[in-house]
Amino acid sequence: MTRTGKRTGKRTALVLGAGGLVGAGWEIGVLRGLLDAGVDLATADLIIGSSAGAVVGAQLAAGRGGLDALYEQQLDGEAAEPAARLGIPTILRYAVAVLRSRTPEEYGRRLGRLALATTTVTEADRRATVARRLGRVTDWPARPLLITAVDSATGELAAHDEDSGIPLADAVTASCAIPGLWPPATLGGRRWIDGGIHSTANAHLAAGYDRIVVVAPSAQGNKVVHSPARQGADLAAAGARVEVITPDAASRKAIGRNALDPSHRAAAARAGRAQAASHAEAVAAVWTG
Repeated sequence: MTRTGKRTGKRTALVLGAGGLVGAGWEIGVLRGLLDAGVDLATADLIIGSSAGAVVGAQLAAGRGGLDALYEQQLDGEAAEPAARLGIPTILRYAVAVLRSRTPEEYGRRLGRLALATTTVTEADRRATVARRLGRVTDWPARPLLITAVDSATGELAAHDEDSGIPLADAVTASCAIPGLWPPATLGGRRWIDGGIHSTANAHLAAGYDRIVVVAPSAQGNKVVHSPARQGADLAAAGARVEVITPDAASRKAIGRNALDPSHRAAAARAGRAQAASHAEAVAAVWTG
């Protein structure tokens, strides 16, 4: 694993995982529900975002309008983007890549080749879409923020920050570059794909922090990609206090089968907010001790 940027060595870290537009809505709902219970995860000393979590993390770290505004945006009923979907042949190639890979890096290289071989929209068009999602959030925030992406050639994970020399919108676009659906993002002469390829949460990047909350729309893991639960357990074994939140049955139903269909965003946000109540006590114990 490689990464760009520095560690802060501070106490609290919030990890926001991959999960499409609908997963982003669910994450915001969970964060809003925890705030209802008096736990404000926006105070994190470090925010780590992958794919959908990169968008939410950038918005949260920037502090533009706060969680109230972010949550209301999920409920506005307007689909700013058309639904997208990975085709069955592409999904099968993902499955084959898992079976033939022994490490996350090998898996990343296989999907990197898939991404480079797929005809999609232009990089400029894709960047414009992600920039619209970010809205007025155009610059790296003052607070520590890591945005993950995977090098399509080496399969290695990087976590870009304000010191990387990469504009925020470009870093987030790279983190959201789903192989076989969107084009790899060109940054610094390298082609980057979705940060969620290495793992759906990348919670291991929070190692060294004392109190960690992971909010991950996808609980998936396999022999190559470590699940949020496994990464959380590893962090806890190293001495951190950790709470991992993944969708419950009601949230999974609200998210639906296609996390790239924005018509499910509002329902997912409401489900996340409702689910947060069942985690509030445990999260408060981790966050505030």
